[in-house]
Amino acid sequence: MTNTLTRRGFAVLGAATLAAPMLARMAHAQDPVKLRFSAVFSEQDIRAQMMKKFVEGIGPGFAYEGFYGGTLFKQGTELVALQRGNLELSNIAPQDVSNQVPAWSALTSGYLFRDSAHLTKFFASDVGAEMKKLAEDQLGIKILGPTFYGTRQVGLNNDKKITTPADMAGIKLRMPGGEAWQFLGQALGANPTPMAYAEVYTGLQTGAIDGQDNPLPNVENMKFFEVMKQIVMTSHLVAFDLLTLSGKVWEGLSDEQKATVQKAADEAIAFSTAEHVKREEELAKSFAERGLQVYKPDVEAFRAHVQKAYLESTLAKDWPEGLVDRISAL
Repeated sequence: MTNTLTRRGFAVLGAATLAAPMLARMAHAQDPVKLRFSAVFSEQDIRAQMMKKFVEGIGPGFAYEGFYGGTLFKQGTELVALQRGNLELSNIAPQDVSNQVPAWSALTSGYLFRDSAHLTKFFASDVGAEMKKLAEDQLGIKILGPTFYGTRQVGLNNDKKITTPADMAGIKLRMPGGEAWQFLGQALGANPTPMAYAEVYTGLQTGAIDGQDNPLPNVENMKFFEVMKQIVMTSHLVAFDLLTLSGKVWEGLSDEQKATVQKAADEAIAFSTAEHVKREEELAKSFAERGLQVYKPDVEAFRAHVQKAYLESTLAKDWPEGLVDRISAL
């Protein structure tokens, strides 16, 4: 049998050969962008609602898959997973950023931000943009915005009255792992004890730890109040994480996609911030009604003690000159 290929046949074959890569690229371009999200917070958390808002905002051009409760990556390992390409999206603690970018330890220090509004203003400012770019350039990530999740308070499983940092001596206070977190526990006057978030309830219940520090919404979501006797309203840290995208994924998006993602993040974060502020006010009263002691210690004594500890520490040597003053002036 003889195969005959005419000039017209060559032309058709050539056109098809040239078109194949282009068609493949077009098909690939139409595939939804894969976004696996990992976070330590539970699906009952306000921030899980935030992520639902985010998903609604980005639309069908993205394939979102959420993993909550540290089921995909453990607390503190998410940033490295983003950098290695094993994860696309996460809620990163600034303390984890500071492990690789020491200047960021300033943003993890106690009594730096006054409230959520001050935090938001910082990230919208020139100094906030400078710190954000510093982290993005060094780590290969895209920070979409700060996810405020409440102001951290001290919760104890005993009745010891806490008025000043001196009263915290000997208290085994659970803090997340990492130098920045552990130093904050020391600055409060306690004996910081690293422990995974998922283990805190059992730790309080068994006495492995005497207390933990978390915003009130977290205390509610994780039911820590069931194994606590008091909440000391130290308000020592305006708590936030960073909704963060892999730099590789961000650079692979079109300008239109980038605008869509950023807009969705801004709106979801604003929703979450407002909900957390509202919930904190409600819970302070609610916990007292449920039998817990809820009271303010000498907050100024704590503030002075904590700030002095930071300024005298080796951490402060890595802080950009004038950074704290610029933040305070906002």
